[in-house]
Amino acid sequence: MLDCPNPPPVTVVLDPYDDVVHTRAALASHAPQHGRLTVHPTPGTDAAIALAYDVLAALGKPVPLAGYRHLDPAPAWSIAAAWILATPITHLTLLRAHLLTPHRFRDLLTLRRRTGVRLVLVCHHRAMRAFLERELRQVDHLVAEASALLPEAEPAIAERQAPHTARPLASRWISLPALTTLKAFGDATGPCRCAAPMAADRDFFAPVMPPITEAEVAWRLHRGTAHPYLAAQLATAAFTAASTTQLATARVRDLAPDGTTITLHDQGLRQGCMTHSVPVWARPLLSAAVLLWRIGAGTSGPLFSDPLGGEGLPSLTAFAEECKLRPPQPSRPKLRRSRRGTAPSPKEPVKTIWPVCTAHYGLAWARDEPDLMQGCPHPPPHTRKTIERRKKGWLPPDYGLRELRHLR
Repeated sequence: MLDCPNPPPVTVVLDPYDDVVHTRAALASHAPQHGRLTVHPTPGTDAAIALAYDVLAALGKPVPLAGYRHLDPAPAWSIAAAWILATPITHLTLLRAHLLTPHRFRDLLTLRRRTGVRLVLVCHHRAMRAFLERELRQVDHLVAEASALLPEAEPAIAERQAPHTARPLASRWISLPALTTLKAFGDATGPCRCAAPMAADRDFFAPVMPPITEAEVAWRLHRGTAHPYLAAQLATAAFTAASTTQLATARVRDLAPDGTTITLHDQGLRQGCMTHSVPVWARPLLSAAVLLWRIGAGTSGPLFSDPLGGEGLPSLTAFAEECKLRPPQPSRPKLRRSRRGTAPSPKEPVKTIWPVCTAHYGLAWARDEPDLMQGCPHPPPHTRKTIERRKKGWLPPDYGLRELRHLR
């Protein structure tokens, strides 16, 4: 169980006249990328789960959470703590704190103890409620005036009103060659404690995404789900080209303490057990999955599973389609122009095709399996030899339609 032994003192900001300037200043300071989170509670509710959802929404996560018991706040608070620890959040400012109830305030103190976040409570009232004064006597706290801590922040407001950076790939389907090998034959192997070499030492190189694609994939995974294990699993598939059977072998201990490498196992089914470097954009996602395990169970369980026991959550391929991520699809026939000269607008395929690709399998029997690519292009070369051949314009013999290989 994660616990911060000496969390920062709770800061109580008194705004007795409910000045709109102070509220605007607090909202303008909201910048999760810089470690500052401002939560404006949903009006008209005093449920603990509603406040937990408000924290998740401020983190950019979709709510409400699916898969857990109705009105059970514990999973939402645990997931919020995991994301706060995995991202650079250091300050959490809560508006309308004078409306807090005892159980909501205790949940906030638990979140503070788990994460070590600096908690700031803004009370828009002349005096704090009696229970709040009583509870604060038991924790380190400071009391300050709003005019001292929440002055009118013109630079922050100007920064907030500045146009955001455009996302060139927003709302578009992204085809990731690494997802071509996601579906696989066979079942996952048992736990493995081997000292796996780096993927490059096994002569395996996963497809590399351009920086603009990396940024868009990271944006979608952060905002596509509040469940860390789903986002971490899809991110790992995207930078390792691993199959679902390989992903199922990852344990909490297989992620390096600093989150820079992850080990996947397959006991020789493909290229063998390998350690992959975790790109910077994926590290918060994998760290959140590990932290949720340490918060919820504290054991070294399967990394890409829910330690909170959620039910009815989407499969990995369904989640990928929700994020508009998929393997490269079969080429569509060219549409003829109408007599008026206007080109018909292309339509997205009704259903995403998830092929079963044997390109990375190391066993002979896998190459004799029927071609289940369903017209999808094979993944790019993954060894030094095949990569060099592709650079020279030669088609690698292990890729493409089997019925055409004898012609090369």
